[in-house]
Amino acid sequence: MNEANDIILRPRFKQEWPYHHETVLKQFEKSKTDQKEYVVSRIDDHVFIRFQKSKQKFWTPELHLEINHKDDNHCVVHGLYGPSPTVWTFFMFLHFLVGTIFVIFGIWAYSNWSLNHDYYIQFIVALLMVLLWFVLYAGGSIGKKTGEPEMQKLKIFMEATIKAI
Repeated sequence: MNEANDIILRPRFKQEWPYHHETVLKQFEKSKTDQKEYVVSRIDDHVFIRFQKSKQKFWTPELHLEINHKDDNHCVVHGLYGPSPTVWTFFMFLHFLVGTIFVIFGIWAYSNWSLNHDYYIQFIVALLMVLLWFVLYAGGSIGKKTGEPEMQKLKIFMEATIKAI
């Protein structure tokens, strides 16, 4: 995935297709039974494409598509690649926890500094939280990089399914 901004951990895209949106949605419904490599599920205008459980690893991506009606002959597909919602929620929880600890220890260190008390331990813990945040970000980037070939497979499957109309 060549992204203009490498900071993005969950790449997004938007494509316009020359088909009615309901036709595209029905094609994805049909693809559930036509192949066994992917798990395809549909809820209203949303389609989720995942790998089979047996082929999933911790950071295996999935593709979430939102297929919107543009006019009678066109639809717009919004896509989002990312890890499973459980993994992503845990990852965001860790970020929130690190941020909260950083704020608490930062305020505690500032209070001790302004009262002329020792503040080195609180300051060190706040700095460690900054370092831990960078480690979490690096881990997310590595996860994205290792999932890149699978993202390409999901994209190829999505395009092949739509082109089969």
